Amino acid sequence: MNNNLSLGIVTPMANEIETAGDFVDAVLAEASKFPFREISMFPVFDTVCKDGTRELLEERASSEPRIKVVYAPENRCVVDAYMRGYLRALEEGCDWILEIDAGFSHDPRAIPAFLGKIQEGIDVVYGTRFTRGGSIQNSSFRRKFISRFGGLVSNLLLGTKLGDMTSGFILYSRHALEHVLAQGVQSRGPFFQTEMKYHARSLSFAEVPITYRGASHNVGKKALDDASHHLRRLVRDRFFAS
Repeated sequence: MNNNLSLGIVTPMANEIETAGDFVDAVLAEASKFPFREISMFPVFDTVCKDGTRELLEERASSEPRIKVVYAPENRCVVDAYMRGYLRALEEGCDWILEIDAGFSHDPRAIPAFLGKIQEGIDVVYGTRFTRGGSIQNSSFRRKFISRFGGLVSNLLLGTKLGDMTSGFILYSRHALEHVLAQGVQSRGPFFQTEMKYHARSLSFAEVPITYRGASHNVGKKALDDASHHLRRLVRDRFFAS
């Protein structure tokens, strides 16, 4: 790997004071196995966090320069937190940007599988739960069904060919993330991950197996309505955009 590259790690966080320290340590330990010129971790907080997790990591950041806490009280949903983290990583000049859910719902031990793909010259590395070595644990049948069925429908209607259209845990090259964000991400629910994958459909990619533990988002009527609306919009974009 080119040791002149920098890595930014984006992880929205909320009330996770019991696991935040261990999680940050685990992520940085895995990323440090690769010869990056610089590694920066961007935990993103807003007013939802009330248990002192942000203050804990701000204190840690005073002695660990790789931790760069982002406070964005203007956020209205978790998608805003991701977007704020992406933009901060780009502003900091990161060559590669890894998004990972906090609280160990995504396992930091999978990070080397993502970073090992950089030397292959691809644009995006996607984590997938629906392949050999991947799984969903501690989640309801309904959530598993929505994730699996939603991915199949999205691939069919959007012309994408990914094993998992609804998961996070993704590594973007700077070029890829800038390209995706330039298209405009309009979904304000979990569907935003599918929307971003649609916008990246022309880019080269690889997939690696991941394990997902628990359900980080409440996939209720509001989230399903958001997904339905934006899926229809992207289908129109695919077939009718000039």
